[in-house]
Amino acid sequence: MASMTDDTTPFADPDGFEHAADLLASARRVTVLTGAGVSTDSGIPDFRGPQGLWTTDPDAEAMSDIDSYMGDVDVRRRTWLARRSHQVWKAEPNAAHRALADLAAAGRLHALVTQNIDGLHQRAGVPEDEVIEVHGTMLRVMCMTCGLRTPSPEVLDRLDEESDPRCPVCGGIQKTDTISFGQRLDPEVIERAAQAARECDVFVAIGTSLTVHPVAGLCDVAMMGRAALLVVNAEPTPYDDYASAVLHDPIGDVVPALVRRALAD
Repeated sequence: MASMTDDTTPFADPDGFEHAADLLASARRVTVLTGAGVSTDSGIPDFRGPQGLWTTDPDAEAMSDIDSYMGDVDVRRRTWLARRSHQVWKAEPNAAHRALADLAAAGRLHALVTQNIDGLHQRAGVPEDEVIEVHGTMLRVMCMTCGLRTPSPEVLDRLDEESDPRCPVCGGIQKTDTISFGQRLDPEVIERAAQAARECDVFVAIGTSLTVHPVAGLCDVAMMGRAALLVVNAEPTPYDDYASAVLHDPIGDVVPALVRRALAD
């Protein structure tokens, strides 16, 4: 079996990497859960990290609260301006996104559950029907009254004339088609994610703190179905003690290496 633990692949825990690579190589159905850490190499900051959005700008967290958003036009105006200047519009998929797309192209990816709202997995090449966006997408806008969905650029283009662009059909308040604090997750989407966790033999959590439930609980669902849990994250998570392997190496390095090994064996 090829080794990835020579001087060209200096991972912090070579044995842990080898064990994770072996598990991934032998897996028939891999379900992946990704969080904000997957997209930081694309220039999109996470939320709670040292340079996270809410760390550097405490007011930004208020813009993610549904009651504040719906009840305060100034919050909506600030939110729309932040959406227009968001890094997502110039971001490109990074090495980790592309590696997961390679896993999908090889027929080894059962499902990709993501907490991210940036659409970069799909842009990297993961088929739309294999991506489960549990927190929605920033690439669409939804009317909170009639449910009309519109591509975000069409609404953002109106900001020069309308600071709080309303629905063109019913005049209702619009927001990006994402889940804010205080909003209920879509139960059908969560059930689809849980099904993907139940059906896999390896569950890989990448770039997520695994502290936000019910999404973090997908690790429990997978392990109850006897799947091996692999955790790839910069910081420790509550599930590290239960994982078959935990890797704290840079995501942009270790995820492509794992996928290369999985597809080579």
